[in-house]
Amino acid sequence: MPDSTITKSPLPGLYIVATPIGNLGDVSARAAATLAAADVIAAEDTRVTAKLLSHLGLRVPMTPYHDHSDERTRAALVARMEGEVVVLVSDAGTPLISDPGYKLVRDARAAGRHVTTLPGPCAAIAAITLSGLPSDRFLFAGFLPNKAKARADTLAEFAGLRATLVFYESGPRLSAALSALADGLGDREAAVAREISKLYEECVTGTLSELALRYADAPPKGEIVIIVGPPGEAMAEEADDAAVDAALRAAMADKPVAQAAKAVAKRYGLDRHDAYARALALKEQA
Repeated sequence: MPDSTITKSPLPGLYIVATPIGNLGDVSARAAATLAAADVIAAEDTRVTAKLLSHLGLRVPMTPYHDHSDERTRAALVARMEGEVVVLVSDAGTPLISDPGYKLVRDARAAGRHVTTLPGPCAAIAAITLSGLPSDRFLFAGFLPNKAKARADTLAEFAGLRATLVFYESGPRLSAALSALADGLGDREAAVAREISKLYEECVTGTLSELALRYADAPPKGEIVIIVGPPGEAMAEEADDAAVDAALRAAMADKPVAQAAKAVAKRYGLDRHDAYARALALKEQA
């Protein structure tokens, strides 16, 4: 039985529509139907949205709506919502996630317009699922500031949070951003995800310093998401005794007991003294 929310004509108002972040096949049936029913699409970049409309075989009027849109532009869109279907889209993914739009939603609500959202692709969420890092608590932090002091101040705010951190970044800034994260947060486990849902999708994991080195001379293209694990080993809560013992034995194969214990304690978020005692016990059993 078809979903009436797909086939039913939408009411006048504002529709926040998530669009594909890469693979155009990810557009939902409801999103496609709502785009087709729109009187106007408020798009971050009409050229980008035109490609999606072409893929869907649609011709719908568009108007630019982005960071530099003024109050008059918002007021005109809000006025149209009284009797028309206005769809808000970003270039890719879910609007308002590090994209313009919240002021339009705020003004639409203040004017009593009908406002609804059509959930769908979001690069931040998709990257978390690819990373293998904890997802029970996470903070989306958008883009790091460009200036060194502002960047350091921002990271100081995040350093004590026991949560996975999610950042957006560009290719040319990636290595520097990873180095700044390592300096400000410690050399945590992390992942760099890019080209999500596209042919060359990639998710590379390692410590922040390892990833900074990897991309130092080869900045990647495309939109990038950095996922940074919480303080201590990202998977500490899932580390069982056997895994810790195996890690200690492997570390002691080429390190003194104290150094091996310190490395494993950092990796699994253990008390260093407990890890040292455990390493000594394993050494005596060998």
